Amino acid sequence: MKTALITGVTGQDGAYLAKLLIEKQYKVYGFIPRRVNQNLYNLDYFNITNKINFIFGDLTDYSSINNAIKQVRPDELYNLGAMSFVGLSWDQPLYTTQVNGLGCLHFLEAVKNFSPNTKVYQASTSEMFGNNWDKDYTQREDTNFRPRSPYGTSKTFAHQSCVNYRESYGLFTSCGILFNHESPLRGKEFVTRKITDGIAKIKKGLESKIFLGNLDAKRDWGFAGDYVEAMWKMLQHTEGDDFIIATNTAWSIRDFLSIACQKAEIDDWESIVSIDPRFIRPAEVPYLKGDYSKAKKVLGWEPKMAFPDLVALMMEEDLKRYE
Repeated sequence: MKTALITGVTGQDGAYLAKLLIEKQYKVYGFIPRRVNQNLYNLDYFNITNKINFIFGDLTDYSSINNAIKQVRPDELYNLGAMSFVGLSWDQPLYTTQVNGLGCLHFLEAVKNFSPNTKVYQASTSEMFGNNWDKDYTQREDTNFRPRSPYGTSKTFAHQSCVNYRESYGLFTSCGILFNHESPLRGKEFVTRKITDGIAKIKKGLESKIFLGNLDAKRDWGFAGDYVEAMWKMLQHTEGDDFIIATNTAWSIRDFLSIACQKAEIDDWESIVSIDPRFIRPAEVPYLKGDYSKAKKVLGWEPKMAFPDLVALMMEEDLKRYE
């Protein structure tokens, strides 16, 4: 039986990944902070909470990370834990960097010192590209990074650290440069879930408006359940490498609103949306679209769920929640 240690196991990706690994007969460990009231909703959603072995620690605490690696010595480490909301990173840049950047470096040091055969997956992000793209408005593995937020810069540090430890110490490190990926488990602070949750509340008469920022921003949106499979495939490959995980398409927030409202049988989405300057970021990233051809060629991975189906799934689940 293989063992896997997942940071961020209670998040969207962590829950989907834990479910996948349990189905593949892994022994799964979850690295979580010690709290009086743990939020295990996402794990309960899949009925897998009692199948995970929890280890308490903190991404900013090097000693607890050392202890976790020495205790488990996992076959595979998936570092999904992060301060992952881009908007909040502007308010908490130091904490974001400590968790996202130094947290990854702590794990790399612990693996190097105590479990060098562990295969490491690092959750990198399309936000590292910022507003830099190739001539066809597409980002690829060799597109230069130009992060436009504290979140993006912290993730770039973590990504480059993984490349450095791979090349310098021979560690098996793979970085998944994941573009936006959503699901019914997405946090409500993210614009996609904010939209579907808001529409569901409006349908039930609980709210009358959704307050949003830039509606023209375009993103390459995929399904989290598809993307965690790519994470696993990276660590089954013969060597560590970097892969873009995306759908090769870009949709605007207006597109998301339109499809979600159609699913909820709301004819005029503009009547329920108000623009709030609080949600306009200091530096906007207007367009992100990835090319996953390397992942398809090397790993045999490609996305299964189309964008309209993803929006419909999220909308359907939030409508059910308010019933």
